[in-house]
Amino acid sequence: MGRAALASLSKAEDATGRWLHGLLARAHYNVVVVALAAKLARIAWATLRKQVSFEGRPEPALA
Repeated sequence: MGRAALASLSKAEDATGRWLHGLLARAHYNVVVVALAAKLARIAWATLRKQVSFEGRPEPALA
């Protein structure tokens, strides 16, 4: 799950993309894949547990 999503999510200009860029700069690619898979699994578990749909947090406006 993480390996398939890493390519597209790391290109995004949102909080997840910035997190992935920073992690890729300091950790091995496979470690990043596992970290992303764990993050996605936690999101999936939380949405199922709370029975809500996932909505990404909006980016704060920059002045």
